[in-house]
Amino acid sequence: MNEFFARLKQRKLVQWGIAWVAFAFALLQGIDIVATRFDWPGAIERYLILALVIGFFVVLVLAWYHGEQGRQRVGGTELLIIALLLAIGGGLIWRFGVTAKTPGVTQAATPAMPDMAHAGTRDAMPGPAMSIPEKSVAVLPFVNESGNKDEQFFSNGLSDDLITALSQFGGLKVISRNSAFQFRDSKDSSAAIGKRLGVAHLLEGSVQRARDEVRITATLVNATDGTVLWSQRYDKPYRDLFKLQDDITHAVADALKAKLLTTPGAVVQSDRPPSGSLAAYNDFLQGKFYSERSSTESDLRKAIGYFTDAIHADPRYARAYAELAIAWGGLAGNYLDPVEAAQAWDKASEAVRAALSLDPDLAAAHSAHAFVLEAAYFDWMGAEAEDKHAVQLAPNDPAAKRGLAASLATLGHPVQAIVLLRQAVAADPLCAECYVGMAHYLSSIGEFPEAWSAIHKAIQLQPGKGWMTIWLAFIDTLRGNATAALQVANGLPQGHWRDMMLAMVSQIGPDHATANAALQTLIDKQAGTSAYQIAEIYALRRDPDNTFVWLDRAWKNRDAGIAYLLTDPLVLRYKDDPRFAAFCKKVGLPTTTESKALP
Repeated sequence: MNEFFARLKQRKLVQWGIAWVAFAFALLQGIDIVATRFDWPGAIERYLILALVIGFFVVLVLAWYHGEQGRQRVGGTELLIIALLLAIGGGLIWRFGVTAKTPGVTQAATPAMPDMAHAGTRDAMPGPAMSIPEKSVAVLPFVNESGNKDEQFFSNGLSDDLITALSQFGGLKVISRNSAFQFRDSKDSSAAIGKRLGVAHLLEGSVQRARDEVRITATLVNATDGTVLWSQRYDKPYRDLFKLQDDITHAVADALKAKLLTTPGAVVQSDRPPSGSLAAYNDFLQGKFYSERSSTESDLRKAIGYFTDAIHADPRYARAYAELAIAWGGLAGNYLDPVEAAQAWDKASEAVRAALSLDPDLAAAHSAHAFVLEAAYFDWMGAEAEDKHAVQLAPNDPAAKRGLAASLATLGHPVQAIVLLRQAVAADPLCAECYVGMAHYLSSIGEFPEAWSAIHKAIQLQPGKGWMTIWLAFIDTLRGNATAALQVANGLPQGHWRDMMLAMVSQIGPDHATANAALQTLIDKQAGTSAYQIAEIYALRRDPDNTFVWLDRAWKNRDAGIAYLLTDPLVLRYKDDPRFAAFCKKVGLPTTTESKALP
């Protein structure tokens, strides 16, 4: 034993080992600092640690070898080994550092779940990795410096108009309002905002309106380093507002060397009244402000009032008619009883017809028409045609693509819907609804890990939206994870959504008495409003007779859940049952789908 330790001392194995450990520790500290600053994934450090561990044993072998030779010098062979280790380490850093996640498009930071059954799911979001194009810009919400909070709608409207106008330029990536406006009053650096939105440039500014004068300051900056590429201040009469907006748009487009769209079928879109009436435009902007907020019935009624005023000021204002239709539909679908809802849908249809008559090339009018056709009249084919037309007219509009994705999925094409949503996310990277849609359609084709990751991204973007959490419980139910699904359902606030999800997730648990009681409670409380969900639960229970009984009841109630039929892995268990084809024919849906039935 003493002889062994003497040989170790002679070959200086301990000294070599300590030196390598010290070197590895210092290297890892440096890499950790760099990885944190550049948001590298953890895989880099894991692979580097593995390489250093292998290197440790290589060092010990070299030390023993040199001790046998009676020298402690590094020769050509050793240099080659070290070079190979460095090359492998550098390659790993390049591979994982350069292809790190593109914000909002390819990866999601999914929060840990209490149930470790999810530990193996992938974090990668659906969609190819995307670099930031040089010709890309986000219009941040212009600051309202009017000294009056009631003027916020005006600064919002200016930013909206610039987004719409810049979206008409081909080859220019323009971030949608939904994502850009999330950085209102943000203290983040331009580099951080640019990275999250996936753009190389930011357009920011301020608006001050006093009586008949308006002052607008606009600045185009390089998102990477914050350098100013173009800046201008305008002091003009309010009557020159539209010209001011055009001047800013063309200045930014010139700075980015962008040219107008040449896509076949595309038509320049605008929010402005054809008469140029600033009074009509002012009412329209206020209507948009309340319509987009739409947190209460009162908001929607205020929006309807302002859109109506805008139409009175300019009877040919097609865009105001289109927004009026959406507002009436939102009121009908969320706040009115059946009789009042039918009257509201009639008003929505009337507004849509007026919008299309006044401007057949207005993409927003076709999107509004698709919404009314599907939600009010269950005309799935007609809605798809209108959504396709909207995308053709405005190919850069993520909202139009989102609408078409929903129509395609309803008709049994979730794979095509996923492709469209990925395109929409490129222009609207913080779109929670896009990720909810992806979660829905991915789960319909059996891609449960990616669906789980997508719904977590949506929840991360809008943590206060309880209806998104329902999708998480639904996906866990499809995966057969009773513990996780029940935990999510129990966390929902008291109400009909909680009753519905508890009735569903309890069906895959071990307590059959609880499952039966939960289903009966749902039937007793919500037979008139949740007939489709009750049909799903019976499908989950493998009870086809009651499944079709409740599907028929859902159709009688005109339950909106019927739109999910061809992307529903539960009901699709009975797609080969003759009653399924008969039901599809009755509701106007095809009998084929890309979706997969739950086993």
